[in-house]
Amino acid sequence: MPLHVPPAPAPALRSVLTALGSPTAVREAPTPALRAAQGPATPELPLPVHVLDRITPAGISETRLAGWRFLIHVGDQAVAAAETRLTPDGWAFSHFFEGPYIASTERALRQAETLGQPYQPRLLSMPSLYMLTLWLHGDLTDDGAGGHPAAGDLLVPLAPAPPGIPAHVPHPVAELLPVLTHRLTPAPVRLMGSPA
Repeated sequence: MPLHVPPAPAPALRSVLTALGSPTAVREAPTPALRAAQGPATPELPLPVHVLDRITPAGISETRLAGWRFLIHVGDQAVAAAETRLTPDGWAFSHFFEGPYIASTERALRQAETLGQPYQPRLLSMPSLYMLTLWLHGDLTDDGAGGHPAAGDLLVPLAPAPPGIPAHVPHPVAELLPVLTHRLTPAPVRLMGSPA
C-alpha cells in the first residue's frame, strides 16, 4: 500500500531549496557525496522528525516535533539529507548531513510500502538510546506535526540500532515501548557492603 507522506510546511521546503542553490552552503556541508554529485539535487520524501524525550510510567510517550528531514536525491540516489528546524521566525534550514541513516531510511520506507495497511511515515528519535526509527502512524488525517505513537502504530528501528534491537524489523508500539521503557529505567544503585 502506498505511504501517505504528509506535506512539509512550504517555508521548510523553500529553505532547503535555497540552501541547495547556495554554492557556499553545499561546499561547506560535511557531505562529500553531495559536494561531488553531478546533476541537480532535489529534496524529496519530507518526513517530520519527532523526538521522544521520555516515556511516562503509564507507558504513554510524549513527543515533540523537532524538524522536517528531506532526503536529497541526485538522479534516483539519495546522497544526503537536509534538516530544517522551527525558529521564532518560522521554518529555517538547519544543516546537510550524510551517513548510514540515509540508506536505512530509504530501505525502511520501501519495506513499509509492502505492508498491507496504509501509514503516514515519520521519524522518531530517541536520543537517550541513540536510536532512530521510522514511525508508521496509522492516523492518515494528521498533519505530521503532532501526536504520539499509538498502540497500533509501527516502529521500524533504523540501522545502526542499539544492541539487542534488530534493525528493519517492524514492531507494534505496544510491544516495543515496554522494551524501551526497561532500557530507559536506571538500574538501582548498590552501595558497597549493602545486601544484594
